[in-house]
Amino acid sequence: MQAARLHEYTDEMSEALQIEDVDQPEIDRSDGVIIDVEGAGWCQTDNHIIEGMWEAYAPQDLPMTLGHENAGVVTEVGEEVTLVEEGDPVICHPVQTCGICRPCRLGEDMYCENSAFNGLTTDGGFAEYLRTNERAVIPLPDGVDPTEIAPHADAGITAYHAAKKAVRELNPGDTCVLIGIGGLGHIGLQCVDAMSAADVVAVDIKDEALELAEELGARHTINSADEDLESVLGDLTDDEGAQQVLDFVGGDETTGMAPDIVAAGGDHHVIGYGGHIHEPCQALVNGEFSFKGTLVGKYAELQELVALVDRGDVELHTERYDLDEINTVAERLENREIEGRAVVLPP
Repeated sequence: MQAARLHEYTDEMSEALQIEDVDQPEIDRSDGVIIDVEGAGWCQTDNHIIEGMWEAYAPQDLPMTLGHENAGVVTEVGEEVTLVEEGDPVICHPVQTCGICRPCRLGEDMYCENSAFNGLTTDGGFAEYLRTNERAVIPLPDGVDPTEIAPHADAGITAYHAAKKAVRELNPGDTCVLIGIGGLGHIGLQCVDAMSAADVVAVDIKDEALELAEELGARHTINSADEDLESVLGDLTDDEGAQQVLDFVGGDETTGMAPDIVAAGGDHHVIGYGGHIHEPCQALVNGEFSFKGTLVGKYAELQELVALVDRGDVELHTERYDLDEINTVAERLENREIEGRAVVLPP
């Protein structure tokens, strides 16, 4: 089969991955599942993996097939699998978990002590077929297109996970700010809007992104390239600030806004990454606000997100590319030229 493989870390996205013929994966354990991949989402994390940013955090044996946002149709299952059978359309949680370690017993899938992460620590779905396990697959409702829903396997669940945490702290009339209405942000906005009665404020530097935010339910939009975010938000909130901020950029500039835009006792959720947090401890003490990180999400949360998609509360804006265009996708995302999410189609 054909697969897009990373052989060495590089900052040059135009030559990042090589399309190669490799052996088709086979069932190697009783709970194994083989997926005929119909769509694999490209994520900013793929760019970061290519750059070597994850090497210190997750073991990677190169060459490796990337791709952690996968959906498709089951072609083969291990002898103990009962959840799905051949022919079932599924979306795949990116993490294959063991189910028996303490974090798994507590329902914290992302902390599994024996996990394999598709496209990060084991071969992923930028290929014709993907090997995963029963604990990672979620059957799709009738009428849900695996190709269209694929990016929800990471982008969607990550945005939903952050939104769910924020919504727990939001009361009707509170303000929730979302910074960066791109591939993740446009999903997070819909999740917050569907699950709360807060006033949603969308922030971006591109008018096209803000127009999309309005279409998706934002009550207010702010172009932070043209307007002073702190001042405009102060006018909207009587200088109280936002009870919850979802930062889908995660750059030095956006995390640096926290002391000035987060309300006392509120939270600044860091979802995008690549920058740093450089705030004096006194700023956190004075405002009693918190920075909170976001690492994908739980299996059950992906089920919940699929339910929102099936109800029509959350929709994806996607662009489709063939597998042999994969380095073009990497370049375009690096240059912020993709609106919404890119989905790679295997041959």
